[in-house]
Amino acid sequence: MLSLAYPIDDTVEINGEKYELDMSFDNVIRLIDMLNDDELDDITKIEIGLYMLLSVELDYDIEKKAKIFKEIFEKVILEGEKAEPALDIQGNPMPEKKEKVIYSLKEDAEYIYASFMQDYGIDLIEEQGKLHWYKFKALLSGLRNDTHFKEILNIRTMELPKGKGMEKERRRIMELKEIYKLKDQSD
Repeated sequence: MLSLAYPIDDTVEINGEKYELDMSFDNVIRLIDMLNDDELDDITKIEIGLYMLLSVELDYDIEKKAKIFKEIFEKVILEGEKAEPALDIQGNPMPEKKEKVIYSLKEDAEYIYASFMQDYGIDLIEEQGKLHWYKFKALLSGLRNDTHFKEILNIRTMELPKGKGMEKERRRIMELKEIYKLKDQSD
């Protein structure tokens, strides 16, 4: 987690040994891409994921590696965002409402790059291997509304106007939504 009061600590302790994590934004994005690759099996994802983060091969069985990877990913990459499921009165998990994904770090890469240049003067290509994931996320969420990326997010989430005389505006917004929709989503 990004803190203004304390330095970022990218070390993790595994069985009494400390390891430095590679938390550069580009490494984390590649890690997320790899985890979403349906052609890789879970064991391969765990092995590659640990190596991407730690830059060393761990000499543990796959169950232990899976536990280590899950713990690192949830605590460090997701920063605890994956909350425990809500329970009903009987203690059963409640159905989860699937939130609509409004951006993709992969599909929106050009818009994000241009917006970082526009807003901060930061060349993300030059920052590969340097800019920390937490800093990247903070800067991404802090982009001004007049950046191209934020304008596209606005289009994707915009409600269609209702009422008489709004047909032309509704059509215009629907066309923009079609242009900027993510590949794996349909409106």
